[in-house]
Amino acid sequence: MLNLTYEYKTIPTPEQVQMIEHTLTVCRKVWNFALRERKDWINSRKCQINACSISGEYIIPADAPYPNYATQCKSLTKAKIEVPELTTVNAQALQQVLKKLEAAFVDMKRKGLGFPRFKNRYRMRSFVYPQLGKGQILRGNQIKLPQLGWLEYVKSREIPDGFVVKQARIVRKASGYFVMMALECDVSVPDVMPHGHPVGIDLGLDKFVATSDGSVIDRPRFLNSLHRKLKLLQRRLRNKSYKSNNRHKLNRKIARLHQRISDTRSYWHFKLAHKLCDGAGMVFVEDIDFRVWARGMFSKHTLDAGFGQFISILQWVCWKRGVYFAKVDKDYTSQVCPQCDSYTGKKELSVRVHSCPECGYTVHRDVAAAQIVRNRGISGVGRILDTKENACGDGLTGTGNRLVKNPRNRNKGGEASLKSVS
Repeated sequence: MLNLTYEYKTIPTPEQVQMIEHTLTVCRKVWNFALRERKDWINSRKCQINACSISGEYIIPADAPYPNYATQCKSLTKAKIEVPELTTVNAQALQQVLKKLEAAFVDMKRKGLGFPRFKNRYRMRSFVYPQLGKGQILRGNQIKLPQLGWLEYVKSREIPDGFVVKQARIVRKASGYFVMMALECDVSVPDVMPHGHPVGIDLGLDKFVATSDGSVIDRPRFLNSLHRKLKLLQRRLRNKSYKSNNRHKLNRKIARLHQRISDTRSYWHFKLAHKLCDGAGMVFVEDIDFRVWARGMFSKHTLDAGFGQFISILQWVCWKRGVYFAKVDKDYTSQVCPQCDSYTGKKELSVRVHSCPECGYTVHRDVAAAQIVRNRGISGVGRILDTKENACGDGLTGTGNRLVKNPRNRNKGGEASLKSVS
């Protein structure tokens, strides 16, 4: 089963805009009420019965069950009798809000994330239709959604043949409203096997990308280019009255500026990912937790570069273009010579040139690290291929040509070559 998500900008009518905003408002109220209900239940179980606070305490019966997704869905159905406003919004859209809240509590326990937050008018930005009904859903550049009817959108690309629209999400951004279509196709796509020219990639703040082929790409300053204007608008925001129309207008200007920075960064990441895949059969990167980088002294520059987003985009582009993608160990990539594998010692950040005292190999420091990443990736690929060969056996039908690693044959860059043997 293959799933894709296509995003299109919509062209809603004034009535549809009013309905979208009304749906977001009701979804926000349901989220806040359900979160308040769960938070009260948790607070009522925090202290012992003989150690309650003197000023006040949450009193909930001891036999009251925990308000999980199932119980809150039942309460939502009963609440529609007392609150007619809930009946004006699609029922499944409200249920998806409760399901998202349940997922937030699960992630809080499993992944160690923070406690879910209450949402104001700016934080609830999307809602989803999990089912679009039967019959014709797409017509030209229009999609039929519950309660919204036929919604027009900018058809920037065609939906691939064989894919069916399973659900749709309406997202409100600073530049307008967007629809995200979840597409599904009943096909099985095999994993990409190692083949072709290997490329190692090293990421850094001095040079954004250095490849094992010797290419070095500078890091663009996405935020710095508009930082002066952003700082001016945020300074003006400080003097605006809370919940005033002028504050709301200025917030929208700041949001549009942030989206401009984000769109520019994403567009550049996609272009660079396609450029790296040109002529490459295998791409290897370091297995780095960039959240650690974001907590250091260069956190602002790390977040501006968007390393984590670039790795995700690169992995997607490699899969789309049939390029093998893998992550390798990140340790000591700058302390080993890619030519002779000798240990050269730890380098300071000010040292930008790798010079091996053993073999005399001299190259840019980041390029040398990228070559180490490439060599480690090829070594891992060789182990995978050797394992598959042992599982298949020798002399069987279809195993005449095998791709194996020859560790004795190394080129000038330290690459362990792959050759086809009979």
